[in-house]
Amino acid sequence: MTDVIAIYPGSFDPLTNGHVDIIRRGSRLFDRIIIAVLINIEKAPLFTVPERVDIAREAFRGWDNVEVDTFDGLLVDYARRKKASVIVRGLRAISDFEFEMQMALMNRRLNGDVETVFMMPAEPYTYVSSRLVKEVVALGGSVHGLVPDSVEERLRQKKLARETLRA
Repeated sequence: MTDVIAIYPGSFDPLTNGHVDIIRRGSRLFDRIIIAVLINIEKAPLFTVPERVDIAREAFRGWDNVEVDTFDGLLVDYARRKKASVIVRGLRAISDFEFEMQMALMNRRLNGDVETVFMMPAEPYTYVSSRLVKEVVALGGSVHGLVPDSVEERLRQKKLARETLRA
């Protein structure tokens, strides 16, 4: 029997505890789960791709069946290269469903051998998004408990660096 390899794609800018929750639970369901950090040159992320990879690797250090990688292009092509049969997507609210369903159906059309599995984060993280985390930090609020401690520290450093540049 072959190992079931899952890919959890996203920008992870930054990695939140909702992401961490899904990855931890996914690591129990699948033989291997790959955190696939999207390279998108058209977006202006807060963290660089290497920083996001480093953050994810730090968060899952010691997890033998969790791998961190990057990709660009079609996700189904990346899945084929990695021999993955599952794409994991997180659903926080019903508002996520329509977009995610469209993507899942298109991915199925492009590669019928890859299934999409939707997972909901644990209840305390159902409202947490990377966009909201960045906004709260930018406005001086606390994101303690919403992101891993190392991410909270990196966010604090980024905010301080930007404030120093403005001064």
